[in-house]
Amino acid sequence: MQRPWLSSYPPGIPAEVDVGKFGSFNALLAWIVERYGAQPAFSNQGATLSWNALAQLAARFGAHLQQAGLGRGERVALMLPNLLQYPVALFGAFHAGCTVVNVNPQYTPRELEYQLNDAGARAIVVLENFARTLEQVLARTQVRHVVVTAVGDLLPFPKAQIVDLVVRHVRHMVPPWHIPDALAWRDALARGKQAGLDQVPLAPADIAFLQYTGGTTGVPKGAILTHANVLANVEQTAAWVRGFLEEGKETAIIPLPLYHVFALTATLTFCRLGAHVVLVTDPRDIGGLIGQMRRTPFSVIIGVNTLFKALLEAPSIGQLHPAGMKLAVAGGMAVQRAVAERWQQVFGAPLIEGYGLTETSPIVCANPLDLPRFSGAVGLPLPSTDVAILDDDGRAVAPGQTGEICVRGPQVMQGYWNMPEESARVFTADGWLRTGDLGLIDEHGYVRLVDRKKDMIVVSGFKVYPNEVEQVVAMHPGVSEVAAIRAPDERAGEVVKIVVVRRDPALTAAALLDHCRQSLGAYKVPKYVVFRDTPLPKSNIGKILRRVVADEEAQGATARAAAG
Repeated sequence: MQRPWLSSYPPGIPAEVDVGKFGSFNALLAWIVERYGAQPAFSNQGATLSWNALAQLAARFGAHLQQAGLGRGERVALMLPNLLQYPVALFGAFHAGCTVVNVNPQYTPRELEYQLNDAGARAIVVLENFARTLEQVLARTQVRHVVVTAVGDLLPFPKAQIVDLVVRHVRHMVPPWHIPDALAWRDALARGKQAGLDQVPLAPADIAFLQYTGGTTGVPKGAILTHANVLANVEQTAAWVRGFLEEGKETAIIPLPLYHVFALTATLTFCRLGAHVVLVTDPRDIGGLIGQMRRTPFSVIIGVNTLFKALLEAPSIGQLHPAGMKLAVAGGMAVQRAVAERWQQVFGAPLIEGYGLTETSPIVCANPLDLPRFSGAVGLPLPSTDVAILDDDGRAVAPGQTGEICVRGPQVMQGYWNMPEESARVFTADGWLRTGDLGLIDEHGYVRLVDRKKDMIVVSGFKVYPNEVEQVVAMHPGVSEVAAIRAPDERAGEVVKIVVVRRDPALTAAALLDHCRQSLGAYKVPKYVVFRDTPLPKSNIGKILRRVVADEEAQGATARAAAG
């Protein structure tokens, strides 16, 4: 197929990359250690592991899993925030030949039980803060081996003891729990050291991750991502940033949780480049994050629109002067123009937006790193990636027209775990992955995301995309947050409704609608405006959940009618 985006590639970026350079993450880690062994690998809360130390601890943890009876292909769940224990457990599970199942620590017991059972997880590593949730469901799962860790387990003495004391007894962040036969993290490492690791030869087709997606819009689905899939995406992304970032010389701040696929693959890419990765445990503590950014000479930071927006609104942001920052990467949700332009005004560099999804490991497109200003596009397809815009019948639409974004490439998943019908539904007969996102490819090959197909609002037969409405509303200085959703209407079928959190308490619906009329066609202008005093519901990475907002609004309408 034609690839119009290649003519827009920055100099030095190849059309194809060697996606088979590493056969497994074990091979990648060995390669990194050989080159950068003594250099810092991961830091968290002031403690640092070198690549040599990380490899040693990962081998011990892998040996422990083998000793506990875990074998090739068996699923190990990681229920951890961003701590040093995460990369140790991750690479340790790969050493044992296991498949990693990332679990959101904020899951309810119902959500946790479903995911553990669907994945068939046999072991889990859990932070003690969340052990009580696990305790409530453990007997109804296949999990037979539990390792419990504390926040301070990989911090040096006496900081470890002080941190755990504060977490447990000052902040009361560890609810009482009791799991018989649960093993402490440090004991697991000690047993692994004594047992020794038996190397497991992994193949590219072995499953690296069961990465769950779709929990906010239906039954969660486990995307099957092999070592080949994720390593391909690492190589594709590394090729995109190489020349802009120097191998072995960068420091990346990671405030997004590693159990989210965007943060996961971005971090693995930084590992591939021999970078020093600084893990932020609680990104909701914006003051603490800014403090970390002030203390750490960093060159790269990743985030989502809401995180960058929160940083810009923080009173202490004026004290931040990251002279060495080369790159700020935004993913996971659409970047709003108001946020991107403000970021460039403050820091003199644009937010580099990309696009992807769990099913593609996840990165599909990225903007050039030397982008002079916010483009509104989600970028160019990465090397070795094909993107097509197809209609509902699987036919290519005319250039510049809107359709469903479809992807082919080595990073595309193998299917959904235990869901053959759902897997068949998302692939076309000739192998294109249907993303469920609406978009177009412009004359320069840039992919422009219009919206989620399922979120589109049809007003009297005219299509309205919530992203566009939200972008316009967010440009009003009195708006802090906004979600655009559909509302039923007798005449138009559907109309636009916006739910807004105000920055300016004096902002009125009339003023906001006047603002919208200046930039939106009449049928796109919201018919209803609802103001809320509390933040809008968000995902674990800060993405506003339109579906939840819509459900809450529907429930409120039902309650008002009943009270009537």
